[in-house]
Amino acid sequence: MEEQPQRGIRAVHSESTITVYQAYPPEIGLPAAREGRFGGAWKRDRMTWIKPSFLWMMYRCGWGTKAGQETVLAVDITREGFEWALRNACLSSYVRGVHPDLASWQRELRRAPARVQWDPERDLRLQPLSYRSLQLGLSGEAVRSYADEWTVGIRDVTPLAREIHALVSGGDLDSAARLLPQERPYLVGDNLLAHLRG
Repeated sequence: MEEQPQRGIRAVHSESTITVYQAYPPEIGLPAAREGRFGGAWKRDRMTWIKPSFLWMMYRCGWGTKAGQETVLAVDITREGFEWALRNACLSSYVRGVHPDLASWQRELRRAPARVQWDPERDLRLQPLSYRSLQLGLSGEAVRSYADEWTVGIRDVTPLAREIHALVSGGDLDSAARLLPQERPYLVGDNLLAHLRG
């Protein structure tokens, strides 16, 4: 198995889109998947976190079993929008050496429409791995653009999550692994992530 960068973006992506994951209660998730857009009960005025890693999403939502996270969505968004969010993001916590001082980071955090966390990637048993995956939080201008401009498709992948979980629970990790979305490195210029390497 190839060596993974300590902090890298791995995702399902095409020339024009990248797939990210979110989990919602059915009253939000099911209409979004049906209509291919976020509307109705979905809140534009709060931060929303998107995750390119399927297994990290499974860790977060407990394979779609946690209350309020029973519907798992795969959201295809434009690479242009995703990279705009990275360019305008700030780390979600203060890192000495990345930020000049605590006050500078706090100012940046208030201003930035997106924030980044690097959390341990997960294996099929949802145990932490040695390298980290990106979580991208969107607020303000970014969350509105996500809903209205960047999103090009939404699919309900809850059945896939349940199928993989059943195989893992039954000890058939090989079959489970074959069903996983095929995530590969999402390569961006160093200038896009330099301020987010904390």
